[in-house]
Amino acid sequence: MERLKVLVVDDEARMRKLVRDFLVKKEFEVIEAEDGEQAVDLFFADKDIALVILDVMMPKMDGWQVCREIRGYSKVPIIMLTAKSDERDELLGFELGVDEYISKPFSPKILVARVEAILRRTGGIVADDILRAGAIELNKAAHEVKIDGKNVDLSYKEFELLTYFIQNQGIALSREKILNSVWNYDYFGDARTIDTHVKKLRSKLGERGDYIKTIWGMGYKFEVEG
Repeated sequence: MERLKVLVVDDEARMRKLVRDFLVKKEFEVIEAEDGEQAVDLFFADKDIALVILDVMMPKMDGWQVCREIRGYSKVPIIMLTAKSDERDELLGFELGVDEYISKPFSPKILVARVEAILRRTGGIVADDILRAGAIELNKAAHEVKIDGKNVDLSYKEFELLTYFIQNQGIALSREKILNSVWNYDYFGDARTIDTHVKKLRSKLGERGDYIKTIWGMGYKFEVEG
């Protein structure tokens, strides 16, 4: 099996080596960049990069700008690394389409586990796996969502969240359960991550956004009327 390629971007050589060593042990191929400009050049020169691990604070071009450049052309999963713990940074990351957000210092084993979880979800997808709910049709293989026959552009995480909702129609889902299932790890934060994504997903679904019901004090339920 061909090894999946991960781009690791950090201006600290020691940090890149730490992450690279743990990824290589798990049979990933690793490409390294020491600043934002080099990261963008490498990303667009190599069409096979499966995931990007991206530091925020870097010379020449910071992680936010790198994320904007990549997101302008690709939905490749992005994990953001930062020394900051400011919740505004975290929310900005999700606004830009970051899939995971990890504060330094972190456990390399946890980072690799999250890399594997994301790539499992983007990898072994059944070709004819099409889900339908009311006016929504979701094609997991093509990573496409249609509402009343018209394509809707969702980020990677919004797509995963909608998939989870459709697969659990009519079931009351706590925020904790959604985080553990969609993000695939225990999240030691609060509910803002879920609420931010649900708000954006509802907006993109337009009139069908009301399929996602809020259960006050608990979470959400996906339900098609009629």
